[in-house]
Amino acid sequence: MDIEKLELLFDKWCKKLRISPQWDVQLEIVRDSQWRKTGDFKIDPDDRKAILMLNTENPKQENLEEVIVHELMHIKMYPLDQVCESLITSTFEEGSPAWNFAYCQFFENLEMTVEELTKCFLFEFGENPVLSYGRCRKKKSFSELYDGLQKIE
Repeated sequence: MDIEKLELLFDKWCKKLRISPQWDVQLEIVRDSQWRKTGDFKIDPDDRKAILMLNTENPKQENLEEVIVHELMHIKMYPLDQVCESLITSTFEEGSPAWNFAYCQFFENLEMTVEELTKCFLFEFGENPVLSYGRCRKKKSFSELYDGLQKIE
């Protein structure tokens, strides 16, 4: 997908998700073959500025519109993210089993929520509603996960 098309999609989704004009968000194309992520963002919540970084060199996902929506959803959810993270760090001692459990559960559920919201918006308003399966393809199959395990008798 060409850069101009990505910038148009980025602008469309910033408006659709009502991120701008409240936030100043910039799209940064990453052309680094060593960068392992497809999308990420840097954020300054005090100044309400963010940079969405998009890997066009070696993306792990096939649908870059999906990645744009996903990363913008993180910006949309950022205030809730920070409240939950602060609650965890103020309640549990960092590194304790309780802290590890709460932190892992929070981030796993945050990712699932962001991904579900992304799918909803992409299916309703996306130019390309076809989901990416890049990460899924790298996972082990169900059978591979259980190879070598003995049956419980």
